[in-house]
Amino acid sequence: MAFNHLPAGVHDALTPLSVTPVTHSVPMAKNHRSDRTPADPASRPSPGAVLDRLASGPSRAARITHTEHLPPRAGRHAVWPDRIRPEVIAAVQACGIEHPWAHQARAAEHALDGDSVVVATGTASGKSLAYLVPVMSTLLDGAEAPNGRGTTALYLAPTKALAADQCRSVKELSQPLGTSVRPAVYDGDTPFEEREWIRQYANYVLTNPDMLHRGILPSHPRWSSFLKSLRYVVIDECHTYRGVFGSHVAQVLRRLRRLCARYGSSPVFLLASATSAEPAASARRLTGLPVVEVADDASPRGELVFALWEPPLTELQGEKGAPVRRTATAETADLLTDLTVQGVRSVAFVRSRRGAELISVIAQERLGEVDRSLVRRVAAYRGGYLPEERRALERALHSGELLGLAATTALELGVDVSGLDAVVIAGYPGTRASLWQQAGRAGRSGQGALAVLVARDDPLDTFLVHHPEALFDQPVESTVLDPDNPYVLAPHLCAAAAELPLTEEDLELFGSGCADVLPQLEAAKLLRRRTRAWHWTRRERAADLTDIRGAGGRPVQIVETGTGRLLGTVDAGAAHSAVHEGAVHLHQGRTYLVRTLDLEDSVALVEQADPPYSTVARDTTSISILETDTEIPWGSGRLCFGSVEVTNQVVSYLRRRLITGEVLGETKLDLPPRTLRTRAVWWTVTEDQLDEARITPEILGGSLHAAEHASIGMLPLFATCDRWDIGGVSVPLHPDTLLPTVFVYDGHPGGAGFAERAFHTARAWLSATREAIASCECEAGCPSCIQSPKCGNGNDPLHKRGAVRLLTVLLKGAANEPTEGTAAG
Repeated sequence: MAFNHLPAGVHDALTPLSVTPVTHSVPMAKNHRSDRTPADPASRPSPGAVLDRLASGPSRAARITHTEHLPPRAGRHAVWPDRIRPEVIAAVQACGIEHPWAHQARAAEHALDGDSVVVATGTASGKSLAYLVPVMSTLLDGAEAPNGRGTTALYLAPTKALAADQCRSVKELSQPLGTSVRPAVYDGDTPFEEREWIRQYANYVLTNPDMLHRGILPSHPRWSSFLKSLRYVVIDECHTYRGVFGSHVAQVLRRLRRLCARYGSSPVFLLASATSAEPAASARRLTGLPVVEVADDASPRGELVFALWEPPLTELQGEKGAPVRRTATAETADLLTDLTVQGVRSVAFVRSRRGAELISVIAQERLGEVDRSLVRRVAAYRGGYLPEERRALERALHSGELLGLAATTALELGVDVSGLDAVVIAGYPGTRASLWQQAGRAGRSGQGALAVLVARDDPLDTFLVHHPEALFDQPVESTVLDPDNPYVLAPHLCAAAAELPLTEEDLELFGSGCADVLPQLEAAKLLRRRTRAWHWTRRERAADLTDIRGAGGRPVQIVETGTGRLLGTVDAGAAHSAVHEGAVHLHQGRTYLVRTLDLEDSVALVEQADPPYSTVARDTTSISILETDTEIPWGSGRLCFGSVEVTNQVVSYLRRRLITGEVLGETKLDLPPRTLRTRAVWWTVTEDQLDEARITPEILGGSLHAAEHASIGMLPLFATCDRWDIGGVSVPLHPDTLLPTVFVYDGHPGGAGFAERAFHTARAWLSATREAIASCECEAGCPSCIQSPKCGNGNDPLHKRGAVRLLTVLLKGAANEPTEGTAAG
């Protein structure tokens, strides 16, 4: 029997809420008005005072395991390069910015010199101005050129919200410059009647990599004048381009550079990231160009108080009678409620769409018990909303109409929400980079800020709140991406050939993997070589061969049956587990039941309902080894890395009572299996090692399964991943190894570099895993150590002590860490 643990989108379980009544120890702010605007920073309570109030309720103080104080920092000014147009400097000064910070001036100097540059300074350090000032100055120069349109610039953001927010900022800043700077957002929400004007007249186009891939590059003849004049490409929040998504974006950028060269331009790339290790190396992998690094942050910073918060144990019992902590969802909802009552403007970051909706609903209900006028001051924000819903929420948060927001990572990036006082993070977001990005959402006007990380009942979260040095004494992770991944490279070579026939001279641009991939594309009759170039052979669009976000197909639309109203979408890869027939779906505080999932038409039909339960999908997984790239002895066992094929099928779902998490029943499902070819790390143990670890046949499966769960939970400390990006399988006797084997694999076609990183850090990774299990205070295993929220086998069997003994023996024979390859960064 194989015990499995699946990647992104497979389970989004609603964990049980505690029935402990909430006591609001903080009185409602006096003279509260529903139209309240953000308070003056000088009148705001200090972050320490806000935290003291949050911790003043019964048993609240004991939940804080650590408090980190980051002191304020003074800023260092400089002067803008003398090549910046005086009109632009005047426009910046009109916004209240008399002098730039030193890093802004330095980045602008590089941009004007024609050097591609990455600005890697802290959140709210003014990175936008560092690239906007040289871009606007150059656009102003171009507007006076005699050739009509003049110079152009392209801005790429990972989310529509960020692009829309940046467009607002550019319009405000460039208002004194008249029509010399003409910014416009061009994405899937842009009305068709506006698109032709943008192509012909806009000189600063703000879009996202998806639209560049599917819309702009395939239609490059219609964008020829824009591309011919393209001087700058701005890539904001560049640290988000990692894994498979980052690898796809790297190839999209190479396609852009190729077309620009054909039209006679060679744009300078300006990149920005608040959280990136080795930013120049990461930017070079992303763009394929030499990049200068500006990382000396000269901006001032207000005090940041960062608290680690562990919810208490409850009297409830989970699977197999394990003790259960109060959920991060319930705890975060309480904190958001208390912050709103205090008048503290806050965002609660939640890992799942369902969690964001649930926290919003709970906070609204509890606010209604305090003051009904506060209910509408809290809302949810997540991906999958319709464009008009997202824009309205962004405006309300920016204006101060909303005091509290429960948001997914759709709001993590640089949307200007200045004026926030506090951030609550419901569960470790997977990487230190994301943690600091989310914490940096507060205090963006230079005032002090509070950040609270609320631990989930999970091995990694439990480890972190008791080992703060793993968060505060470690640098952020390196960005992992591999543009040579053949699953990534192949569709982009097809797309490039469809845009312009692909020549020998182009191959160097796309990387060394072309030599292996091109013959396969020719054999598949996707490309045909004629004389000196390869041509796209099909009538359909080559850009539609791949979804660059790795979703694996077109999104499933969620439609209300009675009205035909489109509620939103869910990624194709998550559809089997999220919107299967009978699933509970939450949308803006309302509950729906899925009546039908039509996979052929990518539509889930839902109707409003009020079931007293949540749903959790169950699945089965098998794995086979395709090729072993490398292996090293660990005692008599082996540590291996290579290619595997994973077959997964969602087979049923559980109904869980909302309050207690009690399982009410299981319903079978008939959904097709899905196959994934990817990369994995795996380790085997021998009979001698099992004897030494005192692992009998009766506890072997549970010991392997427990070690697998905990190792997946700990991997985000060592690889730039989230536990939902990876999966695992443990087998007491695997047919390919003929030994007990534990696999951990990338949840993306072709791999994403995470399993390779695990292979290269295996001794440290599995040592931390063993410590996390051994130090947990539970008796036989719990969600804080070996139980997994996404286990396809219902966390059965598991054996905590066996896992500790097994890992102890395995690590005794551990070899030195292997030398890292390029794909792991």
